[in-house]
Amino acid sequence: MSSRKPKVLLLGQIVHAHKEWQALADIAELIKPKGPTREDFLEQCRSGDLDGVVATYRTFESIDITGRFDEELIAALPESLKFICHNGRETGKNQPANGEPEAGAGYDQVDVHACTARGIRVSNVPTAVNDATADTNMFLIIGALRGFNYGMQALREGKWRGRPFPPLGHDPEGKTLGIVGMGGIGRNLRDKAEAFGMKIQYYNRRRLDDDLAGRARYVEFKELLRTSDVISLNLPLNDKNRQGNTRHLISKPEFEKMKDGVVIVNTARGAIMDESALVEALNTGKVFSCGLDVYEDEPKVHPGLIGHPQAMLVPHMGTWTVETQEAMETWNINNVRSALETGKLKSPVSEQAEME
Repeated sequence: MSSRKPKVLLLGQIVHAHKEWQALADIAELIKPKGPTREDFLEQCRSGDLDGVVATYRTFESIDITGRFDEELIAALPESLKFICHNGRETGKNQPANGEPEAGAGYDQVDVHACTARGIRVSNVPTAVNDATADTNMFLIIGALRGFNYGMQALREGKWRGRPFPPLGHDPEGKTLGIVGMGGIGRNLRDKAEAFGMKIQYYNRRRLDDDLAGRARYVEFKELLRTSDVISLNLPLNDKNRQGNTRHLISKPEFEKMKDGVVIVNTARGAIMDESALVEALNTGKVFSCGLDVYEDEPKVHPGLIGHPQAMLVPHMGTWTVETQEAMETWNINNVRSALETGKLKSPVSEQAEME
């Protein structure tokens, strides 16, 4: 006799929160896809084999099974599926073959607009990544300001501090940090940077209430570019042809507006910044140094960055901690539980915040 419980489809792996995942079996039938490819998955959807699936828990690495959740795939999903609970964490156990650049709170792999058109709600894991990402952000700000990468490279090459010596770095105290994107990570970064004596200004699509902004000062985007000593990118990547496009938000014209010797840091999405324009700005000295955890064409990195002594580079490790990844899994499982028990998601993506 078949179970009358709603079905929950697991796309990817549970690595840490096994107890929490298994606890869902009390209220749902937990299933996995039968085949390893997108073609297999589409066939399973179209055959009716996944009928009764109400929610899916999907991971960053599951893109190797399904491909992107694009219009074609979303159209093939069973009519019963109403919730996509997305965890952007990367476990490292199975590196996605296509090097998809999404680890953390991002959900670039899911076409939210196509989901909305079909009445499917999407969630992500926003606040679970805030501390770890902002920690990485602050590490890159300090490292880039001080120009540590120059000496670190020389040390590993057996040249001690290097010849010639690296240019003198800068202290964070008294510097103006411009945060582009004042969501949870941006606000967490604000608090950390204030502890280093930095003055904070920000630009956001919507000006924050004073209680959320704290001591950070709101400025228009052009003023932030013109007056910041350090610029940090902490906003989502919106694909082209969509409202609020942020692809190459920072490119040659924006670099020209910045202070000479500016420091720029990106822990958000690589394609928000034009890497070729960044390399040019580094080479001319317009940008003193940069700190990057994300790249435009991950896992490929622009060759002009790889060898540049003033480019401090981390291979997308902003959420690469046991504690953060366990928290992300637990958060996403709670999204599934909330969907099943209340018909609502704990953390719907911003595009669907007002979806009925």
